[in-house]
Amino acid sequence: MDYSRTPPPDLLTGLPGEPLVREGLADSQSGRHSIPACLAQIAGPRLRRLGLLPPARSQPTGDSELRLYRLLRRQGGDAYSRYNALLRELVSFEQALDRRTNGKAETLKRWCARRSRA
Repeated sequence: MDYSRTPPPDLLTGLPGEPLVREGLADSQSGRHSIPACLAQIAGPRLRRLGLLPPARSQPTGDSELRLYRLLRRQGGDAYSRYNALLRELVSFEQALDRRTNGKAETLKRWCARRSRA
């Protein structure tokens, strides 16, 4: 699978947190350590199962959560509240993505094939 390309435009369109996740996928693929990249890595297992991220390196999800919190603390303000709000937005995104694809990579492949023919 070619991980250098972006996901099909319609796959993520309209999902809660779409802009943040798209930015996170791009940052992650470019090797940038950003708040959106941390969120993409936290959602990594689900995004990998759907082919939106390359296979995992040896980085556990917990590391991404710690990095996210540290980045938020550096920005100042209430890092704890922002951290929780971002995770809630990410969970909403994941749930909506699961509903759209029924949580199955095969469904995603069929969905993408239908969109590309349209």
